[in-house]
Amino acid sequence: MSLRKKIISKLLSNKEFFISNFVKKNALKTKLTVIALIIYCVVFSQTKQDQRVWFAYIGQFKVSEKWGGHLEAQFRLDNQLEQNLQNLFRIGGVYFLSSRANITAGYALVNTYNVSQDAFFKENRLWEQYQLNTKWNENKNTMTHRFRLEQRWVEQLSTDVAIASTTNYQNRFRYLNRNLFHLLNLKSESDEVYAVLQNEVFFNLGDNKINSKFIDQNRFLIGLGLNFRNNTRLELGYMNHLLTFSKGDNVMNHTVSVSLLQNLDLQKQ
Repeated sequence: MSLRKKIISKLLSNKEFFISNFVKKNALKTKLTVIALIIYCVVFSQTKQDQRVWFAYIGQFKVSEKWGGHLEAQFRLDNQLEQNLQNLFRIGGVYFLSSRANITAGYALVNTYNVSQDAFFKENRLWEQYQLNTKWNENKNTMTHRFRLEQRWVEQLSTDVAIASTTNYQNRFRYLNRNLFHLLNLKSESDEVYAVLQNEVFFNLGDNKINSKFIDQNRFLIGLGLNFRNNTRLELGYMNHLLTFSKGDNVMNHTVSVSLLQNLDLQKQ
């Protein structure tokens, strides 16, 4: 018998061994894949998909060695830029613990469009946060940790015009992890192109009538930015925005995010 025939005969005689061994080695992977597919189907079968466009201005202004101010405005529209779905205005006072860390407290006013009632409802919000910035890779990259608490008074529109609207209260905690990765310099080291990768998760705290789910929403964003003179940034990105509700399906908004961010030291001006 030729060598070739001997090899083929040996392989065929051991085919059951090879098949059994392959199945055993891949059984766990197969089970995990099936479980992941089931979870994916369950989650997305209960999730509505939509598109949004967000515009934001976020400014931080340092007026002394330890004190500064926060000013923010956001406008959130549908993907046709025809309907204003939500606008947010946020102000605050900043206390700088060090060059890397600060604490901020302030007030926010939020107006949100209710599609079914064709009207906006208001939210008054107090907020407090701690932020820590860490630089690495020869100070070219930055990682930010932000921990924020919110006290929310949200208007509940009445379906009966004869009945006045009510207000419900909720506590909420948010954690943001934001990363900036240096890509290349432009005219100088203070002008650069960078990549953005961030995620923020929202947790509802305690019983409330606004959202009974523990996880309120999640915002994952990836994008590119331009840094001018180390104090002004323009960012364009894609945000995957998941929202949960006490009743009804979850909503996942595929969002184009356009942001202008400033960090100005007014002491130098």
